[in-house]
Amino acid sequence: MTNIAEAGARLRAEKPQTRPSRPFFSSGPCAKPPGWAPEHLPLGSLGRSHRSKLGKARLTHAIELTRHVLRVPDSHRIGIVPASDTGAFEMALWSMLGARPVTLLAWESFGEGWVTDVVKQLKLDAKVIKAPYGELPDLSQVDPAHDVIFTWNGTTSGVRMPDGDWIAGDRQGLTFADATSGAFAQDIDWEKVDVGTFSWQKALGGEGGHGMLILGPSAVERLESYTPAWPLPKIFRMTKGGKLNEGIFKGDTINTPSMLAVEDYIFCLEWAIGLGGLPGLIARADANAAALGAWVEATDWIDHLARDPATRSNTSVCLKFADGALPDADSEAQAAVVKKMASLLEAEGAAFDIASYRDAPPGLRIWCGATVDTADLDALFPWLDWAFAEARQA
Repeated sequence: MTNIAEAGARLRAEKPQTRPSRPFFSSGPCAKPPGWAPEHLPLGSLGRSHRSKLGKARLTHAIELTRHVLRVPDSHRIGIVPASDTGAFEMALWSMLGARPVTLLAWESFGEGWVTDVVKQLKLDAKVIKAPYGELPDLSQVDPAHDVIFTWNGTTSGVRMPDGDWIAGDRQGLTFADATSGAFAQDIDWEKVDVGTFSWQKALGGEGGHGMLILGPSAVERLESYTPAWPLPKIFRMTKGGKLNEGIFKGDTINTPSMLAVEDYIFCLEWAIGLGGLPGLIARADANAAALGAWVEATDWIDHLARDPATRSNTSVCLKFADGALPDADSEAQAAVVKKMASLLEAEGAAFDIASYRDAPPGLRIWCGATVDTADLDALFPWLDWAFAEARQA
């Protein structure tokens, strides 16, 4: 059988003529919702205090819409906090860990980052269960007596949790789920999540800088009954006098939010409701991922990084070069091809920001969340073939 690279060396893919209408396939910040334009945003809250009646009403509205779209149970608090998903997750880790043994699940870059925080910064003697890029850790090793920390959707590996069935209903420890790039695209069982976080700029295409923190009853109980051994910065403090600061979950943010970003987030949430809410968002993401999957199946030079279809992300779809696709399998050489492809596609206005994450294996990462139109993915695929042929021969 002819080697893929040898065959490709004799043929150059023809340059496509049709470009995606919206070539925004970045995995964060992600594409804005279709039809978005700045003039659609109400601006009455700009220049007003976030503590004003209007400012607080808009913040509260954002929280209420979040609950509605994500179908978060009334038993869980939802708050807007500083510093995106990272700030929300750090806030939870530093405020609640140390009361019980800890297990960390890591199979991609952000999960590895939480390992660093817990083991090297908080210096807790944690159990760490790892898996290589493209796989999930062995979930059966999770002890329900431990606090467990994990990403729901591995943004840099394209591997996600298939469901929450592995989480014990009668667990004694807390579950901490970094759900950014999973929220608004996957059906998260919030009854199994004691602490959940995400950011606006992922699956809804909102603006960056703000995080969402969702706390179940057990997490609130931990906050009110446990004081960590280390000092907490002001932006991490969620209690006053040993009681939860309920204001955080009613629109009283810890620090000053961008009201422009808040209005943008509200626009995105209302767009989601117009699709039918979470089922509509999931359907769009699934359709996009299916279109990309069909192209991968029909294309010799590319393959999924995620090995098991049951755990493949429907948002941050990560791809690798197929065996034999390049004459040099060295990761540095592959990274050079990726860089060249990304540069060519950006110059042509065909795709922006689709190179794999810097710590991940060389390849492509194409966002398939609900704010992307399937027609734009269909228009992208010939451009990927063209860019690969050009980059391989550069």
